[in-house]
Amino acid sequence: MSVEGTRIDFDPYVNDPLRWGASMAHHAEVMIPCLEAVGARSVVEVGAYAGDLTRVLVEWAAHAGARVAAIDPSPQEGLVALAAENAELVLIRETSLDGLPKIELPDVLIIDGDHNYYTVAEELRLIARRASGANLPLLLFHDVCWPHGRRDDYFDPDQIPAEYRQPIAGERAGIFPGNSGVCPDGLPYPRSAAREGGARNGVLAAVEDFVAECDALRLVVVPAFFGFGAVWHRDAPWADHVARVLDPWDRNSLLARLEENRIHHIAQEHALRVELWDARERQARLEALLGRMLDSSAVAVAEQLSWLRVKAGVATEQSMISKQEIRRALNER
Repeated sequence: MSVEGTRIDFDPYVNDPLRWGASMAHHAEVMIPCLEAVGARSVVEVGAYAGDLTRVLVEWAAHAGARVAAIDPSPQEGLVALAAENAELVLIRETSLDGLPKIELPDVLIIDGDHNYYTVAEELRLIARRASGANLPLLLFHDVCWPHGRRDDYFDPDQIPAEYRQPIAGERAGIFPGNSGVCPDGLPYPRSAAREGGARNGVLAAVEDFVAECDALRLVVVPAFFGFGAVWHRDAPWADHVARVLDPWDRNSLLARLEENRIHHIAQEHALRVELWDARERQARLEALLGRMLDSSAVAVAEQLSWLRVKAGVATEQSMISKQEIRRALNER
């Protein structure tokens, strides 16, 4: 995959073996033009994880003469190595709420950290407190569509004040598109909210509430790969340039249908995997039972009695209980 103009080659599935499309690197074709429309010389990424998007940003920055910072309290080895190899990348090992007040505000802020209302709302509050009006950086967001657009997810629930924390799904619950609650064969998000929707629930809800506080702010939602969002002040000197990049994608109905279809297939495939795992567990239990029966004296007695009944003509061979038949069943499995 490449981004035209700067020719950035990258593989967004490096850390995504099931190909869910979880990396924000999938949005590079719309993100990089936004950075160029702003004339960005500084970018901060909140929630860099393994560095998939960070790698794209670093390569772009090398062409653009820009600098990049990544804020993540638990960076993966790939991100740590990337920072060690690139002097222009600054890695800040803190939570966003701790790290954002300490840095110089960049031209563009990418928010892809803890996907819940409280964290995103606090991130936006910290940013707006330092940059008002047209001075607001271009804000880019991930996960403004299903599943976390309107359903909180918590990296560490204990870090969220109780009054902002939704009831949590739990280890044995999953989520499925179209189901506002939880189900046993849904996608495994055990720290997500038990219900979708409602006030102060989800990334998009936090962004919408922030935008609603100022008529001069504009929100764009690109409904692809779990949702790409952008917010900017209409009076920013680059506002029209960004609008020209994003207008064709904003809430595009074709993209929305494609994304709905995509997440349905992801969820359906996972449900089938759960069914297969359950079937394998049942098979393992059955094989263990049959194995114990082979060593059981009770089965040996039953086998002898069955043979006597056949010889006496009161039963058929098909009704016999035999260890040979048990071994045959185990071999077939």
